[in-house]
Amino acid sequence: MSYRVKDYMDREFPTIETASSVVEAAKAMAKAVKSYLIVLDKGSPKGMLTEDDLVRKVIATEKDPKKLKVSDVMSSPLITVDPDEDLIKASEIMQKNGIKRLPVVKEGIIYGVLTSQNIAQKCGAYVEKSVKDILRWSFPMG
Repeated sequence: MSYRVKDYMDREFPTIETASSVVEAAKAMAKAVKSYLIVLDKGSPKGMLTEDDLVRKVIATEKDPKKLKVSDVMSSPLITVDPDEDLIKASEIMQKNGIKRLPVVKEGIIYGVLTSQNIAQKCGAYVEKSVKDILRWSFPMG
């Protein structure tokens, strides 16, 4: 049995347009109570802006957030995963790229975001299912 990304991802996620200011982005993050925003260009996912981007690319460099656009500081290109991909493969993509959030995209449409927190919160159920599968495969009834 396989465990698909679509079964673990967040289906609601905050977004912002590339032309928005960094101040608008920070306010949107605060309002959404999330540490990231998916950056859209005319509705199409183009990048991600995280609290870490704000700290490293704006605050630490002493740039004026009122004068910066989201497109100036977002992380791009967007690393994504298909909703039907296996959860293990998705976690490998996250580990390989050193990211905590993985947008779930198919044919240019964003369906959700898989986070390391999603995986951690569901880890117990995932392990339990995996152990049951292994036992079922190892000791088939019949």
